[in-house]
Amino acid sequence: QVQLVESGGGLVQAGGSLRLSCAASGRTFSSYNMGWFRQGPGKDREFVAAIDWSGTNTYYAGSVKDRFTISRDNIKNTVYLQMNSLKPEDTAVYYCAVKILGGSYRAVPNFGSWGQGTQVTVSS
Repeated sequence: QVQLVESGGGLVQAGGSLRLSCAASGRTFSSYNMGWFRQGPGKDREFVAAIDWSGTNTYYAGSVKDRFTISRDNIKNTVYLQMNSLKPEDTAVYYCAVKILGGSYRAVPNFGSWGQGTQVTVSS
């Protein structure tokens, strides 16, 4: 079973940038469709971005489109989330996960093997 470890979170001022990384164990990473999700204080976990196994197709939540970019490096077994123009409402724990079921890339239940998460805090 794949294990995922997120990193790159931190405290940043509004308008700033961060790049999150999600490192995966195992030799089959290049076959996985991957996603980033977040969970803010008192909120449900929500979809942020996803990418297919080849990196050809990407998907974004409307709230982050044109500010966040998801990418992957199948040699390094890593998926990234570049976050620009950060806003206080982006404050959350960010998780990466593997898409384990068919259907929508935006649905939390279609993902598994969740990492432990990395905290992102955006100050105003």
